[in-house]
Amino acid sequence: MDPMQSTYVKLLAFDFLSLSVKSSLSSSSSDPICFYRKGRPVSRTETLGVVVSRELKGKFLKFLIDDGTGCVPCILWLNHHDSPYFSRHNPSDVQILAKMAAQHASDAQLGVLARVRGRITAYRGNLQITVSDVLIERDPNAEILHWLDCIKLASKCYDVRPHQIC
Repeated sequence: MDPMQSTYVKLLAFDFLSLSVKSSLSSSSSDPICFYRKGRPVSRTETLGVVVSRELKGKFLKFLIDDGTGCVPCILWLNHHDSPYFSRHNPSDVQILAKMAAQHASDAQLGVLARVRGRITAYRGNLQITVSDVLIERDPNAEILHWLDCIKLASKCYDVRPHQIC
């Protein structure tokens, strides 16, 4: 298995939006969709930018992160108590996850510099991040440092085949 598939890959919006999408050969909608960056599988990502759009619905918060190279759509689910997915989990764990999601939703305000981590998903053919973490950055230099990290990781790790990594 490619190590990029199980780690949070730091991507600029430009790179995120250029990921290729491949679904499995069967036609079932429950089959996983795979995302690739230059032929390497990617399932999780981290990005950083300014929250430029925010739309709170009953079950979720949709927002856009702008890093200067484009806007990354993000969705933060807020329906932990109603979700069949979470009904299998321990109720105290679900309570903690719901509290964390509510805190992340209140943190993601317009104009803040936010670091977002989550799974790469597609909805109606459009890429998005299904958010697991939101961290508000207080240092304005964090965005430049993120850019530098993305560029360095791309050249040293992401664009290198797994067997070529030192």
